[in-house]
Amino acid sequence: MLPPKMHVLFCFCSCLALAQPFDWQDPKPVAHMKSSAWVSKIQALMAAAGFGQTKIPRGNGSYSVGCTDLMFDYTQKGTFLRLYYPSQDGDPSDTLWIPDKEYFWGLSKFLGTHWLLGKILSLFFGSMTTPAAWNSPLRTGEKYPLIIFSHGLGAFRTIYSAIGTDLASYGFIVAAVEHRDGSASATYFFKDQSAAEIRNKTWLYLRTLGKGEEEFPLRNEQVRQRAEECSQALNMILDMDRGKPVKNVLDLEFDVEQLKDSIDRDKIAVMGHSFGGATVLQTLSEDQRFRCGIALDAWMFPVGDEVYSRIPQPLFFINSEHFQYPSNILRMKKCYSPGRERKMITIRGSVHQNFVDFTFATGKIMGCLFTLKGEIDSNVALGLSNRASLAFLQKYLGLQKDFNQWDALIEGKDDSLIPGTNINTTDHHATLQNST
Repeated sequence: MLPPKMHVLFCFCSCLALAQPFDWQDPKPVAHMKSSAWVSKIQALMAAAGFGQTKIPRGNGSYSVGCTDLMFDYTQKGTFLRLYYPSQDGDPSDTLWIPDKEYFWGLSKFLGTHWLLGKILSLFFGSMTTPAAWNSPLRTGEKYPLIIFSHGLGAFRTIYSAIGTDLASYGFIVAAVEHRDGSASATYFFKDQSAAEIRNKTWLYLRTLGKGEEEFPLRNEQVRQRAEECSQALNMILDMDRGKPVKNVLDLEFDVEQLKDSIDRDKIAVMGHSFGGATVLQTLSEDQRFRCGIALDAWMFPVGDEVYSRIPQPLFFINSEHFQYPSNILRMKKCYSPGRERKMITIRGSVHQNFVDFTFATGKIMGCLFTLKGEIDSNVALGLSNRASLAFLQKYLGLQKDFNQWDALIEGKDDSLIPGTNINTTDHHATLQNST
């Protein structure tokens, strides 16, 4: 039985003949799209109905932005990430947003729907691009602060590109990890060296709970693996920064030797959304090389109680108005203790998906139907989050930038922000105390 929202979409699309109009072999989109006039007409019809896609916004900083994919060790234990970085030239070309059809199939599984939804999603979003130049040369001559980014449950490395490209445009290198813990809707690796050489991918889809299986042991195990993968990604990037020979299994045109002497090793942060927010806490508690962390609408359930007291680094919670709930906020407040820097703000009118690219990829009707958009404009919401993040990063990484112009946002001083949280935890906390 399809959820009502999915049923509406299937009814709408049932009259459409499904086809696979895209060539998925190269992230350069335009040159490899197969011509299909009827697909264009369908997309125009969807846009007119308010279902159509819009554009992922370009970064607001002064740097041009490039991106590439890096995979180190072809096995499931290896590191896989998308790298956003300041690029050398002003190449205006964009990069295919979701580079393999299997990701759409994984999204349909995550939504608990028929695989046919994956075909529909690929029809709607398969040609969408993200505003970063594929394999563009790194802008050299500077040392950049580094952010390791962790995606949410059912997500993957490419669908936080609005955050990655914006931060890169302000002079950061952002490494968006694709987790292999079973929390990504889809990811891939190679079974052996020969499979890697011929690009014979082995796909790993979302790990769902078994019948009667308790959720916390699984999620806690996953968040621990995710933290290890964040540290492992940092290890590989710092190896490249040292000039250590490192081979990208994907063998792309981007020369990893460009990354030598490119990282400011004292200015490293971890950032993540939802399950990735929990990963931020776990990573900070285990790896002191990360100087601070930013948790975007964190889902705190996977974090074990032992973690909260083991985070000395500054921590910033940026929440949506409509996702958070008392027990989750109370877990965040467990991180608070005298002498430790903790900040929290809430974006008015925002929803959980305001941090994910899908908030920009959909028109108003589809965005509201699937709760991908809130009452607040998506550009305003993410702009507030990113500017507050930049101010926080300048303050706690010691950057010599002008991001302090947004210091007030860290305190929630804006008409579209709430200092702290909109959630009343007093009654809930009393209930918990009475029950113990």
